[in-house]
Amino acid sequence: MDSFNKVFGALLALSIGLAGQACFAQAMPATAGETLSGKHIVLADVVHGHEAILVAGFSHEGGMKAGEWIKRIHADPALAGVTVYEVAMLEAAPSFVRGMIKSGMRKGMSPEQQDDFVVLTQDEKAWETCFGVGDDKEPYVMLIDAGGKVIWRGHGGASDLEPRLRAAAHQES
Repeated sequence: MDSFNKVFGALLALSIGLAGQACFAQAMPATAGETLSGKHIVLADVVHGHEAILVAGFSHEGGMKAGEWIKRIHADPALAGVTVYEVAMLEAAPSFVRGMIKSGMRKGMSPEQQDDFVVLTQDEKAWETCFGVGDDKEPYVMLIDAGGKVIWRGHGGASDLEPRLRAAAHQES
């Protein structure tokens, strides 16, 4: 019975690991979204052809922490040439409050920042799989190469993980 538990545990860990690697093996979802400046956008299309970083929040708390990542990335000269998009998933928010949420997010943002902030209102499960979301209260980050392949993924605080993102971006260039 003990050997069965070890084998079962190993297979379970492998299957969880493979499920969490979904975006590594396949293209990101081709979900239509809208920037805070009102432009319609499909992230899979706009990131194709150049390196990009996506920083996503899947809850209010995760979104607030995503802002810390954006500041760290923009302050890092090693990441200066990489396009950065902040992503907010609002599928779970009732449609009648989404406008208020977007209005609150726009406050204090320049038009350029609003162009790089994408709101998604569908395909939440596909994006959660792509980012490997386990705790929606954390921000999630992906580094994508010019071919659209995810080459690094992380979640949590920027102060701990931003050096790993920088290292992955440096290896890719």
